[in-house]
This record gives sequence, structure tokens and C-alpha cells, in this order.
Amino acid sequence: MENKKNYQRELDKLIETLSAKRDKEQGGKPRLFLHSCCAPCSSYVLEYLRLYFQITVFYYNPNISAQQEYVKRVAEQKRLIASYNEKLPEHRIEVVEGDYEPQCFYDIAKGLENCPEGGERCFACYELRLRKTAEIAAKEGYDYFATTLTISPLKNALKLNGIGEKLSGEYGVKWLPSDFKKKNGYKRSIELSAEYDLYRQDYCGCAYSKAERERQKKDIAN
Repeated sequence: MENKKNYQRELDKLIETLSAKRDKEQGGKPRLFLHSCCAPCSSYVLEYLRLYFQITVFYYNPNISAQQEYVKRVAEQKRLIASYNEKLPEHRIEVVEGDYEPQCFYDIAKGLENCPEGGERCFACYELRLRKTAEIAAKEGYDYFATTLTISPLKNALKLNGIGEKLSGEYGVKWLPSDFKKKNGYKRSIELSAEYDLYRQDYCGCAYSKAERERQKKDIAN
């Protein structure tokens, strides 16, 4: 059986190396362009990484089919970041909202409409969002790019990191490895969601994931 990488361990080692280098050279924190899927998933990730990185959150999620849902989620993202900045202004987090372009998602989902959640359609969606993140990170001179998506138990961290590593080679910007669900990261995100009273959606965002979630609810009700 192929050994899976421990991406959380890789991140821990990287942070240790960066912290030692910063202490020795009296330098600033490296700049991280962090793709975020939503406020709840970013809550723990931001709490954790802002001590070690100068973070700009990139909210880019064309997979969210309903514009009203998109607007609600991005507002929650900005509200959370404003609260974090008020509490710890010395670790200020910036936020950039990407274009809302759901047609880009439908274009990459063609032929994959009937794939189950967690399959090839999701992998194409990962790459769509991470490619845009890497492109901007390279253009704006960030040291690293990453995503909050690995915090979810429903997302494939191995696939996400593989895509990130590939795009790192294409765009020439470092990928920050992660598996944020480790070390009770997912549990902490639930606690923070309750603490900040965050809107916590029960489906990923696309029309297909919403339909699957509705079917699940109906099955439970019956």
C-alpha cells in the first residue's frame, strides 16, 4: 500500500523552520495568499496561521450556484476577519474578494454532473479555485499560497495537496502543505463557529451538492 504523506507534519516542520529563521534574521512573517471556502472553515486556520504568516484571505468560490448564498457566505467571511483584526490588530488579516463567476464552475463541471460528492467533479472544482489562487499569488509576489479546504473531513486532503504542488511548479510560488483537520482543527472550527455565531451551511455550495444534500434529508425524514 502506498504511504500517504502527513501534510500536517510537513506544515509543522515548515513553520518551525520559518520561525527559527525569523528569530535569527529578525525578519518579518512570510506572506500567504490563502484561499478560503467559507468563514467556519477559515476560523481555525486563521487562528492558527496568523501567528506565523502575514495573511491575505482570497474568497473565490464560483462553485456557489445561488448568488444569495454567495453573498451571505462572503459577508460572514468578512465579519469574522473584522472580529479577528479587532481582537489581535498586531496580526492583521487582509481579505480580497474574487469575482463571482459561476459559469466558470459549470464549464469545468460539464460531463461530471452525475459524479458523486467527493469525486472527479469536486477535484476539478478544487483545481479551478486553486489555480486562480496560485495565479494571483504569483502575480502579486506572495511567498506561499494555500487553501482552507483541507479542514473538512469531506474534502480529499491528499488530492488538494497534489493539485497545490502541481500548480506551485506551474506558477513558481510555494505551496503551503496542510491537513488542517488534524490536531483537532475541525473540532476547533466548530467551537469557533459557535463562539462567533457563524452561518454554517450544510452543503458545499454547488447545485449538485445541494441536490444531494436535499436527497439525504428526504431519506432521513422517511
